[in-house]
Amino acid sequence: MSELFKNIDARTKLAGTNKLEILLFTLGMSQRTGRRETFGINVFKVREVMRTPEITAAPEMPEAVEGMVSLRGALVPVVDLGKYVGVTPDSKRDIMIVTEYNGRTQGFLVEAVDTILRLDWAQMRVPPEMLTANMGGLVTAVTELPGNKLVMMLDVEKVLSETTHYDDEFLFKGIEPVEGEERTVFFADDSSVARKQIERTLDAMGVRYVGAINGRMAWEELKRAASYAESAGRKVKDMVSLVLTDVEMPEMDGYMLTKTIKSDPRFEGIPVLMHSSLSGMSNQQLGKSVGVDEYVPKFEPQRLAETLRRLLARKTAPARQS
Repeated sequence: MSELFKNIDARTKLAGTNKLEILLFTLGMSQRTGRRETFGINVFKVREVMRTPEITAAPEMPEAVEGMVSLRGALVPVVDLGKYVGVTPDSKRDIMIVTEYNGRTQGFLVEAVDTILRLDWAQMRVPPEMLTANMGGLVTAVTELPGNKLVMMLDVEKVLSETTHYDDEFLFKGIEPVEGEERTVFFADDSSVARKQIERTLDAMGVRYVGAINGRMAWEELKRAASYAESAGRKVKDMVSLVLTDVEMPEMDGYMLTKTIKSDPRFEGIPVLMHSSLSGMSNQQLGKSVGVDEYVPKFEPQRLAETLRRLLARKTAPARQS
């Protein structure tokens, strides 16, 4: 399975091209559809694919968490993705995808892995409402392959929020309102869990916001704001204080959104903050390569609030006299 990851260095060149690579996998035969559905996960989040080592059960774990495994001296929680989405396996799921989100490592049990597929984010579509409802909001994007094969991207952040403590109330305690003039943040994220956390953080800060579920929709909102500013004889930065963007999003990813904003003179002076569970240094460097002003990991509301406060203060600070 290591053959799947031989060309990992080449993937660092995908930033700003609106492309991604996904690892395809299956969980078993769905009783709901009678088919063996195909799912995908971004390769950037995958550390390795391996045969499942011995799992040690732990007390008081959520139902889908099988227990812990030891990987190179570290204890890693293991989530049975099939059990989580309600798919009964034909046989034991003995393949584990080891992933990293925000510096945290976890294993996902799957039935089988298939291949790595390179796609344009424009090929990844927002799922129809019926699919979203049937899958309990677990699917963030879908694409169709030759032969009418549908690939669904799982909202892994939703899985982790419900099997860990990413959404505890104490994470938001102590976030104080921003003083001074009103500010408006435009944000884009395809994960319902992440959008909820962003909104709770901005509400605690007393900052107005406009949200979108992907980069393309955010760009449409920003263009509307620019047109309104022009008709009112104002600068866009007087209406848009900051843009907060995820990386992985269907139709237009965060790298392309940032690149598009930074190349348009109408948006000069508006900081772009990248907010992602792809928190490794390589991903931060990719963000900087397309013009991101700062980078903050997901599921850290205090750190997000601190970074937002600093960027908003910098934007509104009076210019120094020479």
